[in-house]
Amino acid sequence: MAPYYLAIDIGASSGRHILGHVENGRMLLEEIHRFENRQVRRDGHDCWDVQHLWQGILDGLKVCKALGKIPASVGIDTWAVDFVLLGENGDRISDAVAYRDSRTDGMDRLVEAKIPAGELYAHTGIQKQSFNTIYQLVALQQEHPEQLQAAQSLLMIPDYFNYLLTGVKKQEYTNATSTGLVNAAAKEWDRELLERLGLPDHLFGPLSMPGETVGQLRPDIAEAVGFQTTVVLPATHDTGSAFLAVPAEDDNAVYLSSGTWSLLGVENPEPITSEASRLQNFTNEGGAWYRYRYLKNIMGLWMIQSIRRELNGVDYVEGKTRAEWTLDVAAGERQWTFPDLIASAEGAADFESIVDANDDAFLAPDSMIAAVQKACECSGQPVPTTVGQLMQCVYRSLTLCYKNAIAGLSRLTGKEYTTIHIVGGGCQDNYLNRMTASVTGLPVWAGPVEGTAIGNLVIQMIRGGEFADLAAARSCIRESFDIKEVLPQ
Repeated sequence: MAPYYLAIDIGASSGRHILGHVENGRMLLEEIHRFENRQVRRDGHDCWDVQHLWQGILDGLKVCKALGKIPASVGIDTWAVDFVLLGENGDRISDAVAYRDSRTDGMDRLVEAKIPAGELYAHTGIQKQSFNTIYQLVALQQEHPEQLQAAQSLLMIPDYFNYLLTGVKKQEYTNATSTGLVNAAAKEWDRELLERLGLPDHLFGPLSMPGETVGQLRPDIAEAVGFQTTVVLPATHDTGSAFLAVPAEDDNAVYLSSGTWSLLGVENPEPITSEASRLQNFTNEGGAWYRYRYLKNIMGLWMIQSIRRELNGVDYVEGKTRAEWTLDVAAGERQWTFPDLIASAEGAADFESIVDANDDAFLAPDSMIAAVQKACECSGQPVPTTVGQLMQCVYRSLTLCYKNAIAGLSRLTGKEYTTIHIVGGGCQDNYLNRMTASVTGLPVWAGPVEGTAIGNLVIQMIRGGEFADLAAARSCIRESFDIKEVLPQ
């Protein structure tokens, strides 16, 4: 029997345990466990419920035992930028504050007083986003300096779960680059930046690459889940894993990891840290084998997810109140599905208002519906008053962002791109795929759906000898999964 490998893929709304193995030259996947990811309000901040996530991880491992499918290795990936601090005895001494929390408001000005924006980008190549770890750490300096003083370790979220599983602390490279504190050229923590910001140097240790072993399960964990296995580093930043699953056959393809965020870009052998690149807010995230993900963050399906929650009467964070808004339905009047929202958008195809999907107004509004309406009103455009008009506005806005980002990529890299490969859950939205093809004028290849988990498994499988290299893995992906072509209309 071919060995199993387990990807634990945790996104903004849920986590999944996906077993993978190779059989007759095809990669086969089996989702065996799913658990909710949620935020809680603690000490005035929106925080990830890491205890709940940890229990979800353990529960999924126990399912492997119950099924009799023991993985040869396990890898965890999550979103980027968020972290925890550990004290002298290894216990967590900080909350896992979520990146959409408002604590970073204004922190960019404090950073830029010490390190001008252009200089920071020249060092790190990381786009300016209000929630980058660099701004979170400066916010912590302001609010809880005692935590930084007491901390002995800083671990990104997947690093922390690896530590809980193995007792080994490792800082993985792809996630570390999202902090805005790793030197893009040197591929190591930028000690000069740390010193200028007054951040404790000892919190930033050697960086480990995807494919490295973290360790065996701690004896008590192995006993609790019923087996022993090896924990391996995938690209722990979920986008880093998702890009590995793109089955492109040449370097003229644009990659789009479509989920809560839309991450649109390409892979480059070297970072682009020019002033022109900074002004267009492209980022150079570190990837496996030091393949730079040169991309732009676009708000993505977060806008659609938020609208659906709001229409269904569900608040994003307990304790937050929805702002007042006016539409043709009342919150909770019916339960809207994603197909319902897509159908409503198609029914309002002639509604032409657009918003800047990358505006911070859409990052964490009390009401996404009100935020879209207000943006239309302030720009002098017709305000959406039906669900269909609202959704059409969002779809138009997202696809226009894709078109502009691809144009920016071409100018900055000097290349013309001929196709778009969309991976991740968002590739199932055929209406978005069709609009993307039509607006950009490029053919779209949609799939595979489980891009992040597949990329996670690719690293484990290369380490396990299933594939010789990434090219062989991508060839297998093309043969293993349903990938649909969508042509411009």
